[in-house]
Amino acid sequence: MANSRTTGRIPRLVILKTGSTYPSIKAEFGDFDHWFVRELGEALDISVVNVAAGESPGHPEQWDGIVVTGSPAMVSERADWSERTATWLANAVNLQIPLLGVCYGHQLLAHALGGEVGYHPQGRESGTFSVELFDSATTDPLLGPLPKRFQAQLTHRQSVLRLPESAVLLACNEFEPHQAFRIGRCAWGVQFHPEFTPEIMKAYLDVQSSDLETENQDASALISSVADTPEAASLLKRFSELVLNN
Repeated sequence: MANSRTTGRIPRLVILKTGSTYPSIKAEFGDFDHWFVRELGEALDISVVNVAAGESPGHPEQWDGIVVTGSPAMVSERADWSERTATWLANAVNLQIPLLGVCYGHQLLAHALGGEVGYHPQGRESGTFSVELFDSATTDPLLGPLPKRFQAQLTHRQSVLRLPESAVLLACNEFEPHQAFRIGRCAWGVQFHPEFTPEIMKAYLDVQSSDLETENQDASALISSVADTPEAASLLKRFSELVLNN
């Protein structure tokens, strides 16, 4: 695919929307796709395709970049729309189209390429937590510029339990061994949420507070420990640059 800087064409990026956030959060902050558009910047021609509602993104070659959002759905449920999207993502990886899957998108990418996804054996991870890079991330074009350890927003009950054989593991933390991976030259999955602001993270914890307490987690302490995560957020603008320069 020709570099868009040499052709003068504005690169086209598709956001595959795999669900919607909690209604109260959507009313105050907008939905998943709005958060990604805000952070990806204005250099790309961004379209949103709601695959969870049955919309089709067409052929992967129509796009110069792909982002897959989080979702309240579970990859292990193998809904028809999710399985169709997984097949589509595998094709996109084969075509070496820059791709970033976040949370559900991270898990769906792993599933699409032969990994295993299911409920984390220790339950839910929700709040601001530290993520640590492996040495394998040092030369990675997306995660390489990050510090060895950085803060990130997280909320998930399912995880990538087993990576695809071809995956390069890039990051972990104490709770989650597969926080980030890369497949091939330009397809990434990250379990954490680079699109979340601290306010959105606090809103999630507030909605989840009764469930967290039932799970023997201290919701108030988790809300109090929410912090800004500029390093994690930087991934999205860097991904935009990768799409521009691909």
